[in-house]
Amino acid sequence: MVAEASWKRHERQVARLLAGERQPNTGRRGADVLTARWAIEVKARRELPRWLLKALSQAEGSARATGRLPLLVLVHAPGRGRKVRCYALLPLQDLTSLVDTRGGPT
Repeated sequence: MVAEASWKRHERQVARLLAGERQPNTGRRGADVLTARWAIEVKARRELPRWLLKALSQAEGSARATGRLPLLVLVHAPGRGRKVRCYALLPLQDLTSLVDTRGGPT
């Protein structure tokens, strides 16, 4: 887990990068950061799972080799009869270059 002051700092940084507003921690449920378009959860950890770091490294290596932006797609396939969900993960700096931080895609 990350120290309290540290996670607040990370939330502020994300809010600044995406032209959003950090939501004060009042004990209620809700997003950490709100923008014109997104409700953002910021999760700060000292360590991430090894398999995830390896997958991110693979995506970043492929991107460098081809002159493209890295994108990792995580597929949650919980089993028969259950909905498959896909999640996209990319460096935040790359996301900010792809979207209009005022609320829409560039």
